Amino acid sequence: MADIGRFNRLQVVKHTGFGLYLNGGNDGDILLPKRYIPKDEPSEVGDWLDVFIYFDSEDKIIATTEQPKAQVGDFVSLKVIAKNNVGVFLDWGLPKDVLLPFSEQKKPLEVGDYAVVHLYLDKHTSRVIATSRLDRYLDKTPARYKAGEQVELLIVERTDLGHKAIINGLHWGLVHKNEAFKFLRGGQREQGYIREMRADGKISLSLQPVGAAAADQLQDQILQKLLDNDGTLPLSDKSTPEAISRAFGVSKGNFKKAIGGLLKQEKISIHSDHIELL
Repeated sequence: MADIGRFNRLQVVKHTGFGLYLNGGNDGDILLPKRYIPKDEPSEVGDWLDVFIYFDSEDKIIATTEQPKAQVGDFVSLKVIAKNNVGVFLDWGLPKDVLLPFSEQKKPLEVGDYAVVHLYLDKHTSRVIATSRLDRYLDKTPARYKAGEQVELLIVERTDLGHKAIINGLHWGLVHKNEAFKFLRGGQREQGYIREMRADGKISLSLQPVGAAAADQLQDQILQKLLDNDGTLPLSDKSTPEAISRAFGVSKGNFKKAIGGLLKQEKISIHSDHIELL
């Protein structure tokens, strides 16, 4: 049986003038239309192909070699491109758009908006459906991350405390305001780090490495950049967060701590508009 809404490896069982038929098990033979047959890989009966399976605009199961923006089980940010009396339709990179019903929306959406959604298979219709009610699809078991661990983040929404993010597609976390040293928006993917595993089960995140090793690494980067620039850099503790982020990809607070440490070690001098290697 083929997995609807996911990539499958299926065997070619028949050639026709309009495409290939693939063995879909209990779903019967599934058509891969001619326009999707890889031109650089001639396919014969008995060969295996990697294809994505979904329902087309005529509600028939069909195969494609096109790459959708996400598959069933994924969290992803998608654009609203149409709206009717049932819900809105999202562009997920295939000819037939995916439905986000009104009942599955956290807030009203209009054409042109983006929504962070989870894709799932409706158990009654076997159609791929989107939902922005994400809590039910995240792992409820206690997370086992360690402080300093590197993780993949999907930024979901802004709150009064900072930005909520999904960690490794599994758990909620929060990038606090003082850790968001650059522009963040819903749907953005970022490399992040575990700042703290709190006693209440909540997870604090950072967009930059944390701990003593990370501080040493930043100091080494600053020293190397000074050496590469004849011993001076047009940055100081008075520089804007944006200028510091562009140069080193860190917050102003962490940069100030790093150059403060280098000053104590008598490796640099700090001026109002630059730092200098001693």
